Amino acid sequence: MWDYPRPPAVVADGRGINVSSNGVLVAATTSSARVLETSHPPAFYLPPESISDGRLTVVPGSSHCEWKGAAEYLAVSGTTDPVAWRYPKPYEEFDDYAGWVSFYPGKVQCTVDGEAVLPQAGGFYGGWITSDVVGPFKGEPGTTGW
Repeated sequence: MWDYPRPPAVVADGRGINVSSNGVLVAATTSSARVLETSHPPAFYLPPESISDGRLTVVPGSSHCEWKGAAEYLAVSGTTDPVAWRYPKPYEEFDDYAGWVSFYPGKVQCTVDGEAVLPQAGGFYGGWITSDVVGPFKGEPGTTGW
């Protein structure tokens, strides 16, 4: 990921993505997009239609990405802890992905073609670490100044 660009690139990905919470399927797709940004493992974004009906609800909180815009947070329905985020009205460069959802693999179970995803360290970033991605990554101890 050290050769990932800045600003980030968005790359279509056709691998099978599954997201579950406590054994219940939350989302599944073979049409995701990976956001590739320098020093981060990729974040996978899933199209809105891949989210199982009624599984997610918007919860209070927001953040801002210099590349994508204002994010809102989503929790598994019936809970309040954010497990995902999306950009409902992103900047023009990310407009094709308005409403697409990315999940924190440290809070839900995510797989890529059946491989369990490890979370990016630090709790704030939502990168997906699989066997084809090599660190070090932003978020690990000692990386706050990057």
